[in-house]
This record gives sequence, structure tokens and C-alpha cells, in this order.
Amino acid sequence: MPIPERLNPTFASSRPAAADPIEKARKRLIVALDVPDAHRAQEMVNRLEDTCKWFKVGLELYVAAGPAVLEPLIARGYSVFLDLKLHDIPNTVAGAARSAAALGVRMLTVHALGGPAMLTAAREALAPLADPPELLAVTVLTSMDAVQMGAVGLERTAAEQVPLLARMGLEAGVRGFVCSPQEVQALRSLTGPDGVLVIPGIRPAGADVGDQKRIAAPAEALRMGASYLVVGRPITQSAEPAEAAEAILREMAEAVGDCTQA
Repeated sequence: MPIPERLNPTFASSRPAAADPIEKARKRLIVALDVPDAHRAQEMVNRLEDTCKWFKVGLELYVAAGPAVLEPLIARGYSVFLDLKLHDIPNTVAGAARSAAALGVRMLTVHALGGPAMLTAAREALAPLADPPELLAVTVLTSMDAVQMGAVGLERTAAEQVPLLARMGLEAGVRGFVCSPQEVQALRSLTGPDGVLVIPGIRPAGADVGDQKRIAAPAEALRMGASYLVVGRPITQSAEPAEAAEAILREMAEAVGDCTQA
């Protein structure tokens, strides 16, 4: 299950390009910049230095700072995962996907609940581009449990709903998905080795669960078939973010040697 070459980070750091488990893990850790403004985002990136190679920019930061917040990250060689969970009529999502690709991001999310026509429109909008971002369909949010799903009229469990949405995505030509750690194995069996599975809801040993419902430890998620792990608060709310990130990388390294992805 190799990471697609075009998704390998181009970040040039002072660290040796070693093939040891920590460096392999570094390629697969995405730090979520869930902060309220560009200044705090820049401070966090500076504190992490070259500890990480990927950063996720989500709704909070993007709405506060706009597309300009991406420019310094990309200029410094970081790979950016733009997590906006686009969910609108097909034509609008197609246009937004093209606009996001023009910003230079390497991953982009749409919400699978938008339906097959929307997913197809997003994929077709990116297909002609020379170096498009990986399109990821978000299945069921990691904050959703049975109570939350029932409240919005979903009678299926997450274990049932996630594969259903993934099959729909695959039929629309999407090969990347976001799901909780609990559904990784099921999705990996559907996508095969070429699927790109990006997994939030990662909590290292001893971390506060917060509002996440369906979680796993870093090594566990990798062993189940995750391509990338998204970690936010356990790193960004730590007194020493770089040390927290390195601790998570050590946990990931326990499993990365067992995986064929590099």
C-alpha cells in the first residue's frame, strides 16, 4: 500500500533523508492547524519547525484567514491538506475543487453525503489538471456516534454507513476517503492497496478524548491500514508541540515497520 509518489512531501528539512521508521512515520503524520487566526497558525508552524511535513487547514482557520494562509506553508515546502468538506450542488463543488487545486494544496475533502453526482463532478473537475490534489470523500465524522446519527435520521450504524458511502465514492471514481479508525479495515478491504485513507480521531496514549467518539492510538490505526493520520489537539494544545509530535511519531514508528507503505 505505497503512498502515491505525487503525495510524498517535498519539504526540505535539515534532517537526514533516512529510511528509518521515524522518518517514514513523518511522511504520514498530518498536523491539524485548528487555530483561530493566521498569526497563531504561523506560531504553531514555527514551533514545530521541521518536525512535521504535512499540515491540515480546516474551516476555522480558512474562514478566519482565507486562502492567503496557505501561501507561506506551501512556500516553505510543506504539503497542505485542505479540509473544507465541500458539500453543495455538483456545479458549485466542481468549481470550488478547481479553485482549491489552483492554490497548490495536495489533498482536498468533499463530503460523501453530497451524493454520487457531486462526487463525480468534483473528480471530473480535477481530472484534466497536470498535478491535482488527492480528492478525499469524508464518510462519517469521528464526532458522530449512534445517538448523533439517530438524531439526523440515519438508522445505520457507522460501521454500516461508512462502507456504503465508500462504495458510492468508488463508483464515482474517488479513491481517497476519510473515516474513523474503527472503519479503516473495512475501507482498506474495499479500496485495495491503492486507496488513500486519511484517519482523524487519533489519540496517543494518555491523551484527552475531547469530542471525538471513534478513536484509536497511532500505531493501531496504521496497522489497520491507515495511509495518513491527522492529529490536532494532542499536538497543538501541548505546552511543547514539537515534543508531543515526536512522541506521536515514536508511537507510529512502532507500526510503520510492519506496514508496506513508505
